[in-house]
Amino acid sequence: KLMMMTCCSKVICDGCSYANETRELSESLKRKCPFCRHPLPTTKAESDANIMKRVEANDPVAMREMGMRQHSEGDCGSAFGFLRKAAGLGDAVAHFPLSIMHSKGKGVDLKKQIYHLEEAAIGGHPSARFYLGDIEWSNGSKEGATKHFIIAANQGDDESVKRLNQCYLEGVLS
Repeated sequence: KLMMMTCCSKVICDGCSYANETRELSESLKRKCPFCRHPLPTTKAESDANIMKRVEANDPVAMREMGMRQHSEGDCGSAFGFLRKAAGLGDAVAHFPLSIMHSKGKGVDLKKQIYHLEEAAIGGHPSARFYLGDIEWSNGSKEGATKHFIIAANQGDDESVKRLNQCYLEGVLS
C-alpha cells in the first residue's frame, strides 16, 4: 500500500514509511518526511493545509489526491475538476478515476472513458490496461484484449492473469 506525503506530494510505501518511523524512534528524532524533511502533520487540518498549498502550486499529485478525497466525500463535481486538472498537468494516474467517472456518471461518454483509460494505461496503470482489454474483449477483439491482459499481468494485475487463463482455455492464447 502507498501513501502520499502531504508536504511534498511524494509517494512512499508502507514498508518504507515504517522503516523510516522505526529509525526516527530508535534515534529519538522528531517525525519528518523522509523526502523533504518537513515535520509531519499532527492533525487532519495540518494535512489538509499542506495539500492545499501543493494544489495552489499546481502539483498534479496533490490535485489527484484532493480529487480522490472529494470523491470519497461525495462531491463528484469538485472531484472531477481536481482530477481533470491533475490529468491536464500530466498525472497519468488521474486519468483512471476520470475514466470510471465517465463510465458511471450521467451522460456516459464512451469516447472520453476510452481516452482516459488509454492515457492511464500508457502511464503504466495496470487496472486501466485491464479495462481496455475488457472493452476489446466485449467488442470481439480477443487478440487485442489478450495483448492488454498480458501487459497488465506483467504489471501485477491479478484479474488479467485470470483472464489470460480464460484466453488459454478458449484457445485464444497458446
